[in-house]
Amino acid sequence: QVQLVESGGGLVQAGGSLRLSCAASGRTFSSYVMGWFRRAPGKEREFVAAITWSGASTYGSDSMKGRFTISRDNAKNTVYLQMNSLKPEDTAVYYCAARSTPVWDRWGQGTQVTVSS
Repeated sequence: QVQLVESGGGLVQAGGSLRLSCAASGRTFSSYVMGWFRRAPGKEREFVAAITWSGASTYGSDSMKGRFTISRDNAKNTVYLQMNSLKPEDTAVYYCAARSTPVWDRWGQGTQVTVSS
């Protein structure tokens, strides 16, 4: 069973960058698809990005694909989300997630990202 702990959130000005990290416990990390989601105030949870064990990635939107990069280090049991050119609308709680089936069933506690204008 995988447990997830996010870090790296914070306050940044528009146009700035942040890198989120998600440390996973468990011996089967490499078998999980890892992902990032976010929830902005008053909005539904939104898919940001996902990455397979081999590094194949998908993104929730073209805007995210152009500004965000998801990566993973299987040796360190860690997945990252590099976020560049941040916008105020990127403000949200960002959650790390994992799945070994089609269902996202492992979640971290979330880390707050606030982008000031």
